[in-house]
Amino acid sequence: MPRDPREIQLEIDAARESLAATLDQLAFRGSPTRLKAQGQAAVVRFLQSPAGKAAIGGLGLLTSLVVAQKVRQRRRAERTVTRRTR
Repeated sequence: MPRDPREIQLEIDAARESLAATLDQLAFRGSPTRLKAQGQAAVVRFLQSPAGKAAIGGLGLLTSLVVAQKVRQRRRAERTVTRRTR
């Protein structure tokens, strides 16, 4: 039994609306502005958590140790140069 052209048109219209809704959802989910805001919020939440604070503290300590080591190396190198030129 052949299908009614009206029925076919209604199915096409329903499929078109469904696809349009799906595309709208994908556009919303993939929005760079929204993704950026979500990422920033996640980073802020992590940094305000106890684990985030510990990570910041550890990074600060590591940075301080590296800077202190570089200063020591530079002073040793300067002393070596000064001793050689005497």
